Amino acid sequence: MTGTPLTPVEDALAHLLERARPVTETETVDLAHSLGRILATDHTVPADVPPADNSAVDGYAVRCADLSGDPVLPVSARVPAGQAPKAIVPGTAVRIFTGSEIPAGADAVVMQERIELLDDGIRIPVDVSAGQNIRRRGQDLATGDLAIPRGTPIRPQEMGLLASMGVARVPVLRRFRVAVLTTGDELVDPGKSLAPGQIYNSNRFTLLGLLERTGCEVVLCETVEDTRSATAATLERAAGVADLIITSGGVSVGEEDHIRAVLEDSGGLSLWRLAIKPGKPLAFGRIGDTPVLGLPGNPVSVLVTFLVVGAPYIRFCQGDTRSTIYGEQLPADFAVPQSSMRREFVRARKTLTDQGLVVEAFPNQSSGVLSSACWADGFAVVPEHTTITPGDIITYYSFTELLGK
Repeated sequence: MTGTPLTPVEDALAHLLERARPVTETETVDLAHSLGRILATDHTVPADVPPADNSAVDGYAVRCADLSGDPVLPVSARVPAGQAPKAIVPGTAVRIFTGSEIPAGADAVVMQERIELLDDGIRIPVDVSAGQNIRRRGQDLATGDLAIPRGTPIRPQEMGLLASMGVARVPVLRRFRVAVLTTGDELVDPGKSLAPGQIYNSNRFTLLGLLERTGCEVVLCETVEDTRSATAATLERAAGVADLIITSGGVSVGEEDHIRAVLEDSGGLSLWRLAIKPGKPLAFGRIGDTPVLGLPGNPVSVLVTFLVVGAPYIRFCQGDTRSTIYGEQLPADFAVPQSSMRREFVRARKTLTDQGLVVEAFPNQSSGVLSSACWADGFAVVPEHTTITPGDIITYYSFTELLGK
């Protein structure tokens, strides 16, 4: 496949998604441990939320019919939140607090700041309308409504909404299982001394962080010996435990690039070489029935290709139906004087200037300069066959959005 033309990013992603198999197995977890999981079933509302009309403010519950003629209303009762009130006595007011249930017969609540407190009651020198400062029963959720559909990633707000319905345990899809294989005899784990020709294995830790942020379970993490037989054996072993194998390095055209070669020899290589910068030597295929996403070896290329191609594929396989990536349209504060046949993802960040928000780029866009990704907060996209001058409107994606979180 050495003469294979470069595949556009959209075509590559469509190729992956067409072959994706979403997780279907479920498990039930405590609500407190559900953050980041994918909801496995629709959640309908079992009972109205709130369960009764309640006060939106601290103040006094009244009957609007009692307010003509500027009367002084004696305070006949006090209703703290959490106590069931008795019906309001006509011609009186009831002291009430935020969240307190509205007494039967009352049809408005007046904020405490709006009343005059007298020795024998209260006077209300402002207009009051029926329903004022009352949160109605079922205002948030009505019985039988769909509250949260299946496929929703559970964020803190979904946790709170589920709690408001009395849900203590949540059915979720099991975690997507990923094996991480880094290639290269030159790689050394952090904490050890480097010999001549060796480098620290940064890609492993970049990938571990990305997979944790995307809610995956890493079931295997190894550095593969640079031989064809070791590569084939490790891929076979990983295929037995993982839903997806992600590799870094070994997918270019060198004599030691065994990942691509093993996939090609087995007939499982279906995609190779993307029209993306950085990250051109990306491969996708299968070992048996297990998909393999072969990322390039350069540190920034790993980050770019994972976020642009890998993360959407993983979200689909996780059953996530809600995460949508839009990006922002902002003026560039940098120039790209020469066009490329590949779409470039420039390490960039937003900056507030006197003219408003602009996107600035890190000066060195080499695929080996990982510090640029730490300086950046996202990618500015330079389309194929396009030059950029300062002020041109470009699409900017934050890392957070690309991760779908």
